[in-house]
Amino acid sequence: MRPFRIQIPQADLDDLHERLARTRWPDGEIPDAGWSRGVPVGYLKDLAEYWRTGFDWRAAEARLNQYPQFLTEIDGADVHFLHVKSPEPNARPLIITHGWPGSVAEFLDVIGPLSDPAAHGGDPADAFHVVIPSIPGYGFSGPTGRAGWDTRRVARAWAELMSRLGYERYFVQGGDWGMAISLELGLADPEHVAGVHVNMFATFPPQDPAAFDGLDATDLARLDFAGRFQQDGMGWQRIQSTRPQTLSYGLTDSPVGQLAWIVEKFQEWSASDKVPEDAVGRDHLLTNVSIYWFTATAGSSAQLYYESAHGDEAFVRTWGGPWPLRAPVGVAVFPGDVVLPIRRWAEPLLPTLSHWTEFGKGGHFAAMEQPGLFVQDVRAFTRPLR
Repeated sequence: MRPFRIQIPQADLDDLHERLARTRWPDGEIPDAGWSRGVPVGYLKDLAEYWRTGFDWRAAEARLNQYPQFLTEIDGADVHFLHVKSPEPNARPLIITHGWPGSVAEFLDVIGPLSDPAAHGGDPADAFHVVIPSIPGYGFSGPTGRAGWDTRRVARAWAELMSRLGYERYFVQGGDWGMAISLELGLADPEHVAGVHVNMFATFPPQDPAAFDGLDATDLARLDFAGRFQQDGMGWQRIQSTRPQTLSYGLTDSPVGQLAWIVEKFQEWSASDKVPEDAVGRDHLLTNVSIYWFTATAGSSAQLYYESAHGDEAFVRTWGGPWPLRAPVGVAVFPGDVVLPIRRWAEPLLPTLSHWTEFGKGGHFAAMEQPGLFVQDVRAFTRPLR
């Protein structure tokens, strides 16, 4: 394991600012379309100008660098991770996994409360040693350059990482791809995983018509939304699952293209009202986008979609189960997410489900949008399992 520090060359910052200044903007936007056809030009121009002249990457870099970071090679790939040890002697290990279009920056607001609860008004008994890796192909883990990195392979790498860190018994948490990786980790390392907490889970209508009997208004609304989302909101998944290499050229060459590709998902998947900043602070959002840009991992991060879509069994389980884990499973449901499960359909897919929380606010990027609720639920799930 090699100590790692984020140090983006000044030439890369200058190049970003020059590219933003030279953006060729499209004409022909449909009047009054809002976000219905994609990111509005006026909004994106304003955000791109702020990225060029107002956003302080060096401050974001320093915030990331306040936490110990490392690189280690696992299964032929470099794995970048944050490793924040708690000052509490009885702290328990916790590995947290991001998804797409996220990064380790998603968890900046929860690292402190999780690792040192006493310093944040919490109970020291809830402390964790926090491990936050970048998925191979993402961010500072960089491109793998190899095929086969699906969710199962990432899970096996995480088991190896926790073993190298000397953790015999640990908790697991994740959302988006982190959800699938976390559940796969529970299957891959059952002797050491003490519990799996996810803040996203997918359920699909069973074939038995009787499964629809007695669904309440909330569940029926979720079904209606899921149907509309399947028709109108899955374009990103289809292209990243089929032609990630083609997509990579535009996103790697154009910072505004990369910005639009990610910002659209923060607007659609968060509990935002009109713009993403209603749910996630502008600087926090741009820290995440900048990680993709500076590491040129737009294409390599999309490869996870291709790999999982072409590994049939793993992909089916990712988006529906079953998950025959030994460890208890906890699910946190945030209403602004785009994947909202129905509990009675989730229970057969998660035989060890022991914890279910429905929150009244928050969305897909729970640790960024509602860090307090995120920490609260992780603590509540793990407390009886310590």
